[in-house]
Amino acid sequence: MALAHGLAGRGHEVVVVAARRYASLVRDGVGFAGLSVDPVAIAGSAEGRAWLESGALGFVRGFREVVEPLAETLVAEVDAACRKADLVLAPALGAFGRHLHDRYGMPYHILHFQPGHPTTAFPNPLIPARTLGRLGNRASYALVERLGWLVLGGMVNRLRARTLGLGRLRGSPFAADRRDQVPVLCGFSRHVVPRPAGWPDHVRQTGYWTRGGGELGDELTAFLEAGPRPVYVGFGSMVPGDPVRTAEQVRVALRLAGVRAVVQGVPVERTEEVLPVGEVAHEALFARVRAVVHHGGAGTTGAALRAGVPSVVCPFFSDQPFWGLRVAALGAGPPPLPISRLVAGELAARLRAAPLYEEKSQYIGRLLRTEDGVKNAVDLIEES
Repeated sequence: MALAHGLAGRGHEVVVVAARRYASLVRDGVGFAGLSVDPVAIAGSAEGRAWLESGALGFVRGFREVVEPLAETLVAEVDAACRKADLVLAPALGAFGRHLHDRYGMPYHILHFQPGHPTTAFPNPLIPARTLGRLGNRASYALVERLGWLVLGGMVNRLRARTLGLGRLRGSPFAADRRDQVPVLCGFSRHVVPRPAGWPDHVRQTGYWTRGGGELGDELTAFLEAGPRPVYVGFGSMVPGDPVRTAEQVRVALRLAGVRAVVQGVPVERTEEVLPVGEVAHEALFARVRAVVHHGGAGTTGAALRAGVPSVVCPFFSDQPFWGLRVAALGAGPPPLPISRLVAGELAARLRAAPLYEEKSQYIGRLLRTEDGVKNAVDLIEES
């Protein structure tokens, strides 16, 4: 949405294609094409929770089982929304840019929210390891892509033929995009992920795409002003396997750590020291808390780092362990605490240690706030 509004501000006609639940985030000057497939509903279902907790290989395998029944509708809706576009900006997953280019001929750029281009510097972010050695790191990208294509290639080609009237892709679209040097815009900062030496020129880091601002509401504002800075606890659209147990561990951890808290998406009771909230503007809230406990999603991690506050990352799956490791490597938070191992004592210990990470967090926050990721990205799009 931030990138869309940045483009609209330069006079471009922009349409955001996303699940219908996000329509309220669109402001004047940007069009919206709502999709009937809802990722939050998928993540919250029993099948979706099992999928999200299954690890990297299980995630790829489950993608076919959970998503394929909905994929034909999704592809048709994206196709209808984009068929008249002059340029498509889309994430690599799904290869929508390539499909639309093959069908209509328009150019496309790939959006990366985590570092997906092969490198020897670190493993593929879907592999939860600090390093596999230089050769192992680079090989991990080919491994993940080949396994992904082995599982998903049949579904992708069926949808290309049945829904789009296109021929089969003979190999991974990720490899084809690299051969064609399709421009890649990375919506994260070089201060968080230093640019690997071997990345080619068509892969560009812009900094985070943020809009800032947002209203907190009267109740939340009153709570923030009623005492010491609280911590924030929230796992985005991630749903723990046992939400009641997780809520109890969080409640006890907050009491053991002796902190006030704003809690999003975890079923805790309202008390003088704890305020449960629904969706909330991270940029506005994180600047007013003492630490952020979160799942390690790319956007939430970026928002916490920009705010200059320590993070306690409790990853569920996918690239979340990678961002937890990056936070720890930067000195902006303790080692990640996987949600599957979240117990009150461990979380409380990390919350009590949060002040140790304040100086580094504030330093990184100052660096990130000097970047204008949206401007940088729009400049690159206009230059291409």
